Amino acid sequence: MKGTWIDYSEDELAWIEANKERLRREAHAEFQKLFDRPDVSFTNYKALCTRKGWKTGRTGRYEPGQEPANKGKKMPFNPNSARTQFKKGQLPHNTKFLGHERISKDGYVEISVAQTNPHTGFSRRYVQKHRYLWEQKNGPVPEGMVLKCLDGDKSNSDPSNWELIDRALLPRLNGRFGRDYDNAPAELKPLILATAKLEHAARQKRKRKREKSA
Repeated sequence: MKGTWIDYSEDELAWIEANKERLRREAHAEFQKLFDRPDVSFTNYKALCTRKGWKTGRTGRYEPGQEPANKGKKMPFNPNSARTQFKKGQLPHNTKFLGHERISKDGYVEISVAQTNPHTGFSRRYVQKHRYLWEQKNGPVPEGMVLKCLDGDKSNSDPSNWELIDRALLPRLNGRFGRDYDNAPAELKPLILATAKLEHAARQKRKRKREKSA
């Protein structure tokens, strides 16, 4: 009964310790028959092993090279589960195929292309559609340069809507102290971009002049 101390003989303790690495339920059943101890429940048996530190040595995980117990065995047929099982060649309903598009949290269109994902090794990966199309037409974006959306609509991935600019121009166009280019009226956008380019060019010229005189 619960709360009642159970005594074990030295022979019983020695047998339990010697069989500690066996399956607990199997060893417990044999122990009850061998020593005629119906009063020792499986919970009692397990608690004793825990107190004594007699561990089975099993981690509960498959070790390298260990074969699953059901290897080569067919799963029993059940008509209810069979209806939901995948058939050969069947794909999940939410499979994302080559060319699938989605919108990123930053508002850019992303497209699934046939490029190896460097993080997962998968044969497809998502890339920014506007950059992908622009590079197909013009080649890779040079280091230090970025593509700027001309009409302010990031979902417009047409290469003609994106212009290659120096990354240093971005704060002048958008940042905290920029001119809010994306939200400016369409007729002012060309003027804002041209002004930012002139200011950047002038700054670069002054910088080179200081470097030469230093």
